[in-house]
Amino acid sequence: MPAMSEKKIRPEDDGRDFASAAWSIPSYLLSGMILYGGAGWLLSRWTGVVAFTPIGLILGVALAVYLVYRKYGR
Repeated sequence: MPAMSEKKIRPEDDGRDFASAAWSIPSYLLSGMILYGGAGWLLSRWTGVVAFTPIGLILGVALAVYLVYRKYGR
């Protein structure tokens, strides 16, 4: 019989798994929008082309949704 420290906790047995996902999914989405939207905004300010801000926001959301799918969708 394995020792208590060697026993692996499965996500199905841990009630905190749902709470962790409930906080991390919106965090991924917000951080993607902020990071890539901010980069698009900076690029827009630097080049004068206003289209980079919405492109950055859309790209950030798309990549965040992909990361959420990769982490929780399988």
